[in-house]
Amino acid sequence: MAGTTTVEVPTSDGAADAYLARPDGDGPFPAVLFFMDAFGLRPRLAEMAERIAAQGYLVLVPNLFHRTGPMPRVDLADLADPQRRGELFGRIVPLITALTPELVARDAGAYLDFLAGRDDVAAGPVAIVGYCMGGTNALRAIEAHPDRIAALASFHAGRVVTDEPDSPHRGVGAVTGELYFAHADRDDSMTADHIATLEGALDAAGVTYRSEVYAGAPHGFTMADTAMYDEGATERHWAALFDLLERTLRRAGRGGADDGPHASA
Repeated sequence: MAGTTTVEVPTSDGAADAYLARPDGDGPFPAVLFFMDAFGLRPRLAEMAERIAAQGYLVLVPNLFHRTGPMPRVDLADLADPQRRGELFGRIVPLITALTPELVARDAGAYLDFLAGRDDVAAGPVAIVGYCMGGTNALRAIEAHPDRIAALASFHAGRVVTDEPDSPHRGVGAVTGELYFAHADRDDSMTADHIATLEGALDAAGVTYRSEVYAGAPHGFTMADTAMYDEGATERHWAALFDLLERTLRRAGRGGADDGPHASA
């Protein structure tokens, strides 16, 4: 039975608090780096990490906002009240924008070093999964560390495509692993035009990927502690994630052939 503990991960800017979920037994286990959504470390993310760990993976969920201190408790009931929702996002948005590509790359290196230094983590590359802003930053992480991250699964990420020179989609040429993108339907932060632009960049770079729109699913559809939760879309996401992890971590570790996708689907 997988369980979650809290650990501190050394970084160049102080320790990052994090959840660590691991299967029973001694390992070593293939590792998964889990990038949080904007609402941060909380019971829902611990529950999700434990579900991944129950499949035989050691999972690290760092507080991406660690530079402002340990993750404060966020009351998601505030989302139902327009004024309190505005106040909540007024606190969160500056934390999101402060995560520059350079900081994400540097922190990702520290998280990877932490995993590599554990006796219960299998040697070789890890996989990364990210939700909402975590999906966007997970893409930046695999672009910065293509030799250390074998696969990315990104769910309802926003602002993967922007007009900025450092837009995440512009760096996909560095990726050597396999990518999976699950887009929310009718998501203003990742429109059909944005998806087409991302897929065009992936095709041009020759990246192995799958990109899917989850019809009818809103932004944030995996988060059961918010009104955006969609049970059907969430179960679909688990199936896609575990398929990717099995193919890129466990099967690769056994020396099996890659029979994954080689284009968008």
